[in-house]
Amino acid sequence: MCGLIQKKNKNLIAGFENAEDAGVYKLTDDIAIVQTIDFFTPIVDDPYLFGQIAAANALSDVYAMGGKPIVAMNIVGFPVSKLDISVLKKILEGGLAKLKEAEVTLVGGHSVEDSELKYGLSVTGTIHPGKVIRNTGAKTGDGIVLTKPLGTGIISTAIKANLASNESINEIIKSMTTLNKIASEIAQETGVNACTDITGFGLIGHICEMIAGEKKVGVKLDINKIPIFNGVEEFAKMGMVPGGAYRNKEFRIKFVEMSDKIPDWKKDVLFDPQTSGGLLICVSKNKVDNMVKKMRKAGIKDVTIIGEVINKPKGKIVINPDFC
Repeated sequence: MCGLIQKKNKNLIAGFENAEDAGVYKLTDDIAIVQTIDFFTPIVDDPYLFGQIAAANALSDVYAMGGKPIVAMNIVGFPVSKLDISVLKKILEGGLAKLKEAEVTLVGGHSVEDSELKYGLSVTGTIHPGKVIRNTGAKTGDGIVLTKPLGTGIISTAIKANLASNESINEIIKSMTTLNKIASEIAQETGVNACTDITGFGLIGHICEMIAGEKKVGVKLDINKIPIFNGVEEFAKMGMVPGGAYRNKEFRIKFVEMSDKIPDWKKDVLFDPQTSGGLLICVSKNKVDNMVKKMRKAGIKDVTIIGEVINKPKGKIVINPDFC
C-alpha cells in the first residue's frame, strides 16, 4: 500500500504489510473477520457474465485465506451518458447470482458516475483466528498445486482483437466464473502450509510473494506440468500478450532462473495477469497427492502439481524443462 505505516493493533492478524490476499481482524478468541475488495473494467461483452466474473474474483481472496465469505457490497462506476441502465441491471444480476451460489448475502453497495464502466465487490468473511492460511509459510519439500489453468489475460487480449474462437472464449469464461470455494474447503480439510490466488501479478508474481517474506525457501517449477487454456500457445506466439504481463516480467524476472530451452511464449504465460484465477497451494509431500485426488473427484479437473518448494536458491524460482 505505497509504503503506508500504521500503528500496530494486537487484533490485526493479517494486514497489507506482507501482501496478503485479504485483511484478517480478530473479534473474539474464536472469530475473526476476513475483508477484501476488488473491482475492474469489463473483460467480456456480456454484462451478466461480467458480473459473475467480478463477483467470483472478489470472493476468491477470502477463499485463499481459508475463510468463509458471508456478506458483500457492490462497487459500481457507471457511465450514465454512454450506457443504458439495463446494462448495469444485468451486471448486478450476474454478481448476485454468483453470491447466491457462494451462499453470501448482498447487504448494499455504492455507485458513482464514471466515464468508464467498473464493477466489483467488497467482501467480508469469517474464520477462526488460529486457522488463517497465509500466502507465506511454504516449507521445503512441499508440493505446489495450481487449481486452474493459466492464460486468461492472453485469451482476453485475443478476444479484443476478434481472434479468439468460441471454444477458447467459453473455456476461460467457465473458469473465471467458477468459485474457488470447493478448492479452498478441500485445502482446509487437508491442512496446507500456504495459499494464494492467482490474479493480476501472474503465476511468477504470486509465487514471489509466497517466498519473499520467508527468505528461507525457493521454488522449482516444471514448465511442462503447468496447465494452460486452449489457444494460449497460438495467441502468445502471435504477440497477443497484455501489457500487464510485460510489467510483471520486468518487475519479477530478477527472481527467476529459467532454462534457455523454454520457448518465449511459455515464458510470457508465466507472467500473464489472470482474472479470477485458481488457488496456488503449498502442501506437505505426504498430503499433496491425496489433496489433488480429492479435488479431481470434486470436479476440479485441471488441478495439477506444478512444482515443489526447495531449500535453495533461497528467494528464487527455478524453472527447467527437465524437472525432477
